Amino acid sequence: MVARNRELERSDAARHALVVAAVDLFTEKGFADTATSEVVNRAGVTRAALYYHFTDKEALFAAAAEAVEARVADRVRAATAGLDGDPAEGLRVSAQAFLDACLEPEVCRLLLREVPSVLGWRWWNGSERTRGPWGLLVERLASAIRDGVLPVQPAEPLAHLLHGALLQAGVVMTSDVRDEDARAAMGTAVRRLLDSLLAGDRP
Repeated sequence: MVARNRELERSDAARHALVVAAVDLFTEKGFADTATSEVVNRAGVTRAALYYHFTDKEALFAAAAEAVEARVADRVRAATAGLDGDPAEGLRVSAQAFLDACLEPEVCRLLLREVPSVLGWRWWNGSERTRGPWGLLVERLASAIRDGVLPVQPAEPLAHLLHGALLQAGVVMTSDVRDEDARAAMGTAVRRLLDSLLAGDRP
């Protein structure tokens, strides 16, 4: 049993090293210009370990993208800690935290630029990755609806619209280089969008 546990720990460590190396390299060079041999070398593992955990380069990229997405979710959670009792402010703060995260190099390169071409636009939906930003947005909207801050409605359709708006805001902000003016403009637009929803007529 002890030997088996150690084997599992080594396997988990190898996978983690591969994902960390993949995030770094895909951020630096992009998907097309990164060879799997580079990832293996930087991770310090064998090629066999790579293909034990991932069927191909695209699967490795997907794992790297999910790791970056998880960091974004952690950032949003940290920003909204203590706001569970204020769903309206929680929505506002989480949206701004997401926009801030979009300016990070790994988010800009992997999630905003590379994901659509490598994994397709559907990956951005995120509905199967409930612990990521998508899941947090659905939770925030559902809370706002339960508390009467938003009109009674299914949370997911509204989440799709807002998620798409936030992603597009991130793309605009990072289309060339880090642009603080674009960040400020998008932050204002997103805040006004949310305020208009939160102040809307009740049925």
